[in-house]
Amino acid sequence: MREDFLFDVDTPLGFRVHTTRNYWHTRVCVKHADMRDRLDEVVETLGDPEEVRRSTKSADVCLFYRLEYPGRYVCVVVKRLNGDGFLMTTYPADYIKGGELLWPR
Repeated sequence: MREDFLFDVDTPLGFRVHTTRNYWHTRVCVKHADMRDRLDEVVETLGDPEEVRRSTKSADVCLFYRLEYPGRYVCVVVKRLNGDGFLMTTYPADYIKGGELLWPR
């Protein structure tokens, strides 16, 4: 793992997803502050999701979902570029969005 990565995790789709500390701070801690202290859940969602769906807006974007409790999911949005994935954002979600199902548990 590169030194500046906060995490670099394997996904069940056969590619790795990473982010840097700086990106986590600016994208998650500032824009989705409710996810600030939930790094472990984000990593777990990427490594062992309930479902992964392709975005309806962009073919190279995947949404990873993991049930937090009934009616509430952790959603991790990833962009895949040149074989690697990187975190775009993460947030709590009340439902799983549409899009092609890529990974069912």
